[in-house]
Amino acid sequence: MRQSPFPTPNPDLYTEEDISKLVHEFYAKARKDPSLGPIFEEHVIDWDAHFVQMTNFWSAQLRGTSRFRGAPMPKHIALPDLSASLFERWLALFKQTTREMDNAGLEQHANMIAAFIANRLWHGYQMSHYPDRQPVELNAV
Repeated sequence: MRQSPFPTPNPDLYTEEDISKLVHEFYAKARKDPSLGPIFEEHVIDWDAHFVQMTNFWSAQLRGTSRFRGAPMPKHIALPDLSASLFERWLALFKQTTREMDNAGLEQHANMIAAFIANRLWHGYQMSHYPDRQPVELNAV
């Protein structure tokens, strides 16, 4: 059996408040970002529901809760005109947010997961939109 590349989720290391703060602070940055903001504003219809969904996602990743129900890959594949630079910008803003939270454990764990997710979504996007091309990796941010 293959071992996960991530630390085991642990509800004792991060609170739900930590995760909610991460989600809200990240999206505050992303919504103002000149490249990411317009994409989020066009495609997120209900921000309250999105915050709940993203908090549930990160709670599952960091605390091991099982509230997240969703399929991120199809939603991202359906978006038009995504690029490596957009995924890299998303990751840079995410890392900036975790750094500013001043919680080294959260920063390391969340950033590791975020990098994996960004690469996986970008890979899936390329395979769907450019099936005749060899997928390219994101630049390390």
